[in-house]
Amino acid sequence: MEDGRKEKEAEVEKPLLESAHEKGGFRTLPFIIGNEALEKMATFGLSPNMTLYLINEYHMQMTTTANVLFMWSAATNFMPLVGAVVADSYLGRFHTIGFGSIVCLMGIIILWSTAVIPQASPPPCDQSSNVCISATTFQIMYLCLSFGLISIGAGGIRSSSLAFGADQLEKKGFHKSPGVKQSYFGWYYASYTLSVLFALTCVVYIQENLGWGVGFAVPGVLMLVSVTSFFLASPFYVRFKSSSSLITGFVQVGVAAFRNRHLKLSDSTSDVYHCKNGSGLVTPSEKLRFLNKACVVRDGENELTTDGRAANPWRLCTVERVEELKALLRVVPIWSSGMIMSINLSQSTFPLLQAVSMDRHITSSFEIPAASFSVFVITAVILWVILYDRVFLPLASRIKGRPVRVSTRVRMGIGIFLSFLAMIVSATVEAIRRFVAIKDGKVNNPQSVVAMSALWLLPQNFLTGFAEASNAIAQIEFYFSELPRSMSSIASTLLGIGMCLANILASSIMNMVDYFSKQGGDESWISSNINKGHFDYYYLVLAGLSMANMLYFLGCSAAFGPSRDEGKPPEEEDECDL
Repeated sequence: MEDGRKEKEAEVEKPLLESAHEKGGFRTLPFIIGNEALEKMATFGLSPNMTLYLINEYHMQMTTTANVLFMWSAATNFMPLVGAVVADSYLGRFHTIGFGSIVCLMGIIILWSTAVIPQASPPPCDQSSNVCISATTFQIMYLCLSFGLISIGAGGIRSSSLAFGADQLEKKGFHKSPGVKQSYFGWYYASYTLSVLFALTCVVYIQENLGWGVGFAVPGVLMLVSVTSFFLASPFYVRFKSSSSLITGFVQVGVAAFRNRHLKLSDSTSDVYHCKNGSGLVTPSEKLRFLNKACVVRDGENELTTDGRAANPWRLCTVERVEELKALLRVVPIWSSGMIMSINLSQSTFPLLQAVSMDRHITSSFEIPAASFSVFVITAVILWVILYDRVFLPLASRIKGRPVRVSTRVRMGIGIFLSFLAMIVSATVEAIRRFVAIKDGKVNNPQSVVAMSALWLLPQNFLTGFAEASNAIAQIEFYFSELPRSMSSIASTLLGIGMCLANILASSIMNMVDYFSKQGGDESWISSNINKGHFDYYYLVLAGLSMANMLYFLGCSAAFGPSRDEGKPPEEEDECDL
């Protein structure tokens, strides 16, 4: 949340600046970083096994379970954007994080109660008659309430923690040192990786071996520690006042352009445009010219205040804000290709069922929890980053005799292609697993383990991790390089918004496949009985969409033209580009 930093600093009250010399600094960072790390341990520890919880305890069908989890993931990825608007415009970062922490804790407590209070969930199935009672409307609403509170709370924490920690480095000019900030961001993302790994191993293992009551209580305890530690350090935090949100400014540009839609723009430089005081940008660009109507000054006496500001920002905006919106709209086509790729990354429900039905033993006495196979995706992400930064780039630079880098769009394209390969491999492995299940006569018993090692799932997990690392990291770099510096908060949330929409699209695609595949009385490809269904066909559908997305990305990249970080002198950099 670094957009409008100069404006924020100007709006900070003088007493607050004076007290900042006694507050902030490195001593507050463990509480801020630890708060989000513990939140991620709690929430990421809940999601992997949720498929089994909904199917076994709530007796949901496969499609219903997947839809619920898709929507939950979409809400969790969308709420940080809402949290950023609230923090920037109303509550401020400290109160947004504090509110999110408490709400998230409440959500986890409610989810835990569904596992320990008999009336909060359906009764177990009658094993003798194999009859299962569906959940009541109240039980479903109670469950969804817990999911909603967890998403809202996680959004409040994740929207502001990174920027709130950076605020603490304002003390004694720490924020001006690139080394200090680089170290801070490094520790921040290291805590993120470690928290996810802990959640996918320890928390998941507890749920599988000690039951849902204990398994959901552990995330609750972690979240309680998170809330307590964050508020204990509240006297030491530096807190900046909230200011106008960049997102609100974009809405104002759209409203102002619409209100001035009948205004005719001059082809000459006779039009007078509203500029921010001290800005060198006095005229807007000719791209998306209709938005220029939002910054044309028609009546300076009534539209501008004595200090040169717009009297009504919903009718008159600055040239800078108009150009910022144009820059955002320019990256949307390429952003949408990453959103389509995220559909493949969101397919966590079906690999879990595959792992459950396969032999997961490493030794005779130890087997990998089915939900812990996501660890291999995280491992692949870490491995990709290490190999790319520490092996590939130094080796290529040594061979070329000059610094070498691979452009962001090339890496995005590589990620999309690897995602396509991951779906092909997933379809192949599932076809083999299903063949083995049918051959062994287990088609009517999806709970039985087939004579096939779950390690066959590693190639698709590693390809998925490589695809995510290549594409997602490149996306973030691309947005930060193409968008103005004042839009850094938007650049940091675009990936999450794409993942949110990807979950909604993934749900729609799955429902369409389910509907058309069971026409004529046939078994749905996405059957609750994984041995009767055809998950391999479903993966092939996703593979086809991935190939179409690859062609779409190449077209968008060609239409985009040169990037801001291209065109550097060859003696400085040798860059691969599309």
